[in-house]
Amino acid sequence: MNELTNSSLPLLRRLLACKLTAAALLASLCGVPAAQALDYDNSPEVAGFISEMTNAHGFASEQLSQLFTQVERKQSILDAISRPAEKVKPWSDYRPIFITEARISRGVDFWRQHEAALLRAQQEYGVDPQVIVAIIGVETFYGGNTGNYRVIDALTTLGFDYPPRAPFFRQQLKEFLLLAREQQLDPLSVKGSYAGAMGLPQFMPSSYRAFAVDLNGDGKINIWTDPADAIGSVASYFKQHGWTAGGLVVSRAEVRGEHVDEGLTQGIEPVKTVGDLRTLGWSSHDALRADLPVTAFRLDGADGPEYWLGLSNFYAITRYNRSAMYAMAVHQLSEKLVQARGGK
Repeated sequence: MNELTNSSLPLLRRLLACKLTAAALLASLCGVPAAQALDYDNSPEVAGFISEMTNAHGFASEQLSQLFTQVERKQSILDAISRPAEKVKPWSDYRPIFITEARISRGVDFWRQHEAALLRAQQEYGVDPQVIVAIIGVETFYGGNTGNYRVIDALTTLGFDYPPRAPFFRQQLKEFLLLAREQQLDPLSVKGSYAGAMGLPQFMPSSYRAFAVDLNGDGKINIWTDPADAIGSVASYFKQHGWTAGGLVVSRAEVRGEHVDEGLTQGIEPVKTVGDLRTLGWSSHDALRADLPVTAFRLDGADGPEYWLGLSNFYAITRYNRSAMYAMAVHQLSEKLVQARGGK
């Protein structure tokens, strides 16, 4: 670079006063947009990732290098994942987001429109149709909101500029490139959420490679615009995570005594049995075996605290999203869908 001229010094002072990064400073002095200086075509970490993909998976380094010259770092993604966590909504506020007349009505229409695919998925994977429809309804409003970020931008941004979970997102980036090659997809054209979740069921790349299926038999697995493949893929996921057809999901509990809170499950995994909880003042509205492991949780409902026991099917839903409120939203939406269809 040529020596700075006197006319450049005022600009330099202003940039330093604003505490700009070295990359932005260099970009401004050279007439290059700052965003471009922060992308990944000259990143040593990305170069190492390319080398790994070349050596371990047989990718052509030149093609990957060219690909990453077109990948963009998205500050909006970092803002979305890094902003201070907002106060968790209570169940009384969370439930109305997902249990709405519009979501129920659209779900009934989706069920009717894709009944053949849902029946086939039920026959092949043993997963109840209402649960599949509810998952797609909660995740993307039946395909109405599948995300507008390029998946490769999202996973690269989080894999190389979000240290708290960089290893996870780099692994997902690796899985994404593999699935793009396997399915002959243009990696620059695939859209998803800010976290890289894709399609009607919002699968991460690793879930796609492990569980997505070609339900309609056309030779491609398309969870973005093919509801049949999305339906089959959700069913495949749930089968692999222990769903029992027709089984209970939750049981309403009554509690009494001073030791009730000792029964609440820390996390999601069912570590206490029904018998354990009985000794702590819990009782169930259903006849449950004393040795049955359950997840015991409390929700802050509109009419006060609600106590619930989550069974194995409840745990299967939480494998999709590790949240008791998410699992309850899916379950209760599925119940509303059955009711709206006249119990069929």
